[in-house]
Amino acid sequence: MPKRTDISTILIIGAGPIVIGQACEFDYSGTQACKTLKAEGYRVVLVNSNPATIMTDPDLADATYVEPITPEIVAKIIARERHAIPGGFALLPTMGGQTALNCALSLKKMGVLDEYGVEMIGATAEAIDKAEDRELFREAMTKIGLDTPRSQQVKTLVQALGALDVVGLPAIIRPSFTLGGQGGGIAYNKAEFIEIVERGIDASPTNEVLIEESVLGWKEFEMEVVRDKADNCIIVCSIENIDPMGVHTGDSITVAPALTLTDKEYQIMRDASLAVLREIGVETGGSNVQFAIDPETGRMIVIEMNPRVSRSSALASKATGFPIAKVAARLAVGYTLDEIANDITGGATPASFEPTIDYVVTKIPRFAFEKFPGADRVLTTSMKSVGEAMAIGRTFQESLQKALRSLETGLTGLDEIEIEGLGHGDDKNAIRAAIGTPTPDRLLQVAQAMRLGLDDEQIHAGCKIDPWFLEQIRGIVDTEAKIRKHGLPTNAGAFRRLKAMGFSDSRLAGLTRLSEHEVSERRRGLGVRPVYKRIDTCAAEFASPTAYMYSTYEAPFAGAAADESRPSDRKKVVILGGGPNRIGQGIEFDYCCCHAAFALDDAGYETIMVNCNPETVSTDYDTSDRLYFEPLTEEDVIEILDRERTNGTLHGVIVQFGGQTPLKLAHALEAVDIPILGTSPDAIDLAEDRDRFKSLLDKLKLRQPANGIAYSVEQARLIAGDLGYPLVVRPSYVLGGRAMQIILEDSQLGDYLLGTLPELVPHDVKARYPNDKTGQINTVLGKNPLLFDRYLSDAIEVDVDCLADGKDTFICGIMEHIEEAGIHSGDSACSLPPHSLSPETIARLEKQTRDLALALRVGGLMNVQYAIKNGDIYVLEVNPRASRTVPFVAKVVGIPIAKIAARIMAGEPLASFGLMPMKPDHVAVKEAVFPFARFPGVDTVLGPEMRSTGEVIGLDRTFEVAFAKSQLGGGTKVPKSGTVFVSLRDDDKPRILDTVRLLIALGFKVIATSGTQRFLADNGIASAKVNKVLEGRPHIVDAIKNGEIQLVFNTTEGAQALADSRSLRRAALLHKVPYYTTLSGAIAAAQGIKAYLGGDLEVRALQDYFGVAQP
Repeated sequence: MPKRTDISTILIIGAGPIVIGQACEFDYSGTQACKTLKAEGYRVVLVNSNPATIMTDPDLADATYVEPITPEIVAKIIARERHAIPGGFALLPTMGGQTALNCALSLKKMGVLDEYGVEMIGATAEAIDKAEDRELFREAMTKIGLDTPRSQQVKTLVQALGALDVVGLPAIIRPSFTLGGQGGGIAYNKAEFIEIVERGIDASPTNEVLIEESVLGWKEFEMEVVRDKADNCIIVCSIENIDPMGVHTGDSITVAPALTLTDKEYQIMRDASLAVLREIGVETGGSNVQFAIDPETGRMIVIEMNPRVSRSSALASKATGFPIAKVAARLAVGYTLDEIANDITGGATPASFEPTIDYVVTKIPRFAFEKFPGADRVLTTSMKSVGEAMAIGRTFQESLQKALRSLETGLTGLDEIEIEGLGHGDDKNAIRAAIGTPTPDRLLQVAQAMRLGLDDEQIHAGCKIDPWFLEQIRGIVDTEAKIRKHGLPTNAGAFRRLKAMGFSDSRLAGLTRLSEHEVSERRRGLGVRPVYKRIDTCAAEFASPTAYMYSTYEAPFAGAAADESRPSDRKKVVILGGGPNRIGQGIEFDYCCCHAAFALDDAGYETIMVNCNPETVSTDYDTSDRLYFEPLTEEDVIEILDRERTNGTLHGVIVQFGGQTPLKLAHALEAVDIPILGTSPDAIDLAEDRDRFKSLLDKLKLRQPANGIAYSVEQARLIAGDLGYPLVVRPSYVLGGRAMQIILEDSQLGDYLLGTLPELVPHDVKARYPNDKTGQINTVLGKNPLLFDRYLSDAIEVDVDCLADGKDTFICGIMEHIEEAGIHSGDSACSLPPHSLSPETIARLEKQTRDLALALRVGGLMNVQYAIKNGDIYVLEVNPRASRTVPFVAKVVGIPIAKIAARIMAGEPLASFGLMPMKPDHVAVKEAVFPFARFPGVDTVLGPEMRSTGEVIGLDRTFEVAFAKSQLGGGTKVPKSGTVFVSLRDDDKPRILDTVRLLIALGFKVIATSGTQRFLADNGIASAKVNKVLEGRPHIVDAIKNGEIQLVFNTTEGAQALADSRSLRRAALLHKVPYYTTLSGAIAAAQGIKAYLGGDLEVRALQDYFGVAQP
């Protein structure tokens, strides 16, 4: 049937900030939906509070609202846009994850959709309710004869305790309508059960949880299904979790297609998936259905389904080449599957053809536990990973080893790993305990258990991983043993077989004690090189014009191995992506890579993307001309470049847009005469090398904090003594402030040197110094020293982004941090333009930035971080590359700075773009979003190591309203009345007085701890006293738990005070009470509350701020 003509405008709700469970896969799906529906002639309205997304570029939708995704705000957008043009108005809620679904349901229940005549397309409210409400879903499955776990829906702890009689322990607790299993978990005893149930009821928007029987150890599968209004259904992809049930699918290692199902089991599961979609009522789009199978009995149960595009949909799209979100968007407006052409085959097949794949895809999640000391590393049904890598190979072994090295955690394959507890006389028990506990390292521990003598049967009994996968891992481990014993093969066939198993040159080097260069030379000398195959949805049944490729090794047939890459004769630029998301390197860098591809395509270059992250827009097959889905390692990247250089002209490679990942490859690429575009790798090194950088600043007469460099543990102690405390210490060449800390005293330095730093030591160094932490640290510091800076307390921190071409410099934006210096820039809220800096200070910042750009001969982007104290400007850090603030600045000033930077790097002069300094009449506040709710036991206080997963923007005419919007967008419930708790360090007390008076004037009551209460009283401010936790009950944590506190201001000084107030911060987080741990944050919060209470928050499209859509 043709597309619907009764609809003229479609509102798409995005997913908001990047959080655990909802990452940039929804930028990928939302971007596809915007492009597709706009191409179909609809007016597209978008709401998304995340400025780092491609979908919020103002040329993708007709009206782009970077506003908080709350039902109240979206209702205002609907009211504003409903009659912008004649015709019907529809809401598409299936592209923005759980955030969009929950918001759409709230709008329906509030009556907003009925009031404005808005039709929900893609999924009806009834279908969403039936899929997301655990009890309704169970009833629906029973109706169609599908088994589900024994379960009971409850709303209170009393009901939950009663449900235990039905399900027993261990029990699974699943909150309704939450994201990534948030608030849920597995309870093995009654105490854990009570804790998780209370947490789950609180996390669920409907205060409901499902108490479910345990199916731990069962095999888990997923089906990606698409259905249209004519009841045409296809299975896009089957996915199998290597980790058994009990680990959230987002935290599991998964493979596609499913590898251990019999055909009969697959067909039963396929039929069941289609039956689920029909019963739930998903008629126009993609869904994900999850199953569990008992390996002992074959019993199959349905776990859940998502009536929307999901994380797995993005994985399935990248694994097969089938663009689920694009197809789902067309289905939502009336098309059927047979009417939609398959782009990847050039229209040779319709979308109703089920994809066929002739390779194996492996996805491995990436975790960030090192950022959260004290977090429980055990994986459960509540998701904890922050990113993922995907790899493609002809066999599972090849795919697995490629995925392991794609993680960029230092792994080169199934590397050796220490098993905790070994060496104490109970080795077998220690090994069983390790493999029986699901952690991020379990697969490595399984391989290590094989090396230590356990057989597959013993290992399966401990970990419940399917014996077929264990057999494949055993094959890799046995081959490693042969390599150690006999060395590298001397004939091409044997060497090629090793490469076909996924062994990297780096892994082979480690096994043979050769250098990676020596292994590479031997391999190339034997003529063993990879070939590239195309992902085409049809296993080569039809010719594919789409250059979406992966590497593999295969034996030559009839003279040569079949290579499908077919490099063109064009002038080309290769863009290296950022790899898997992690804290400190996420969607902001993917944004820059995509913009580089768009800009260079416009400039006439062939664009080639290399990346291994399945969530991103950069790995969409139509973002660039050619896509290589490959690990970002020296070996893999150089092989691609060698292949591309066989035809056409390689103009150069961009390494500055993907974060630290591609920068690490710059010198290796230069060594083989690969041209690097933009700022030279030497200039980037100069900015990271403390000695060279100090010399540059001295030459430019610029200040920096007193500092020192330590190449050993002993030297670190001496430098700390010379500089004095407090100190900021960090390893060199890190992103996101990894292992950066503020050190206040000697004992804390000792804990840092021998407690924190060992976590950064690579596996091979640990193996060389197994029981010598000092030796391990000194080995690492010899190449990457520790950097010490005197900490500038109470300084204002500033970020400056600029464009430069070695001759001219354009200042794009100056951002003033709201939190003082010492909080990582990625975790601090900031405003653009600055809200308190004088014109004279701004002029000095601009001059210093220009001087630095010229001295470093920057070609492209540069970011400088400054601290301002007592009128003096200090240079903290210079990054002559893309920074995470680029998309935020671009959206606020209306200039596509990443696109311009890419063209400068390709050789165009900055002057040719005619950029004029902008003085916007609006203010933007960027606020960070944190995952602390996922990690019980982790302190929420901020410091110099980055811990946020995402960001939101607040945009308005004044700083105060913009700040209020940023808080709402980040999920904070901005209070309109109630009680504020105040407990401050002595230095902050005088400066909080006006803020407390403001809140009292707004109708708030104040309670404070004894010292703060006395100070307030001495200054004429009445407040009630409350006990600190250490002073006895009832205390402040009791007050928070009782719902008596609506706002918390708490600043501390010193390690002991910080530890004493930890339970207060935790209670505020768990009970969703806004809390501010810096004075500047507290002051801004009060100003924001005043603005919030002062009147209705207005909504404006991004296009309204600039008059027209920007390029």
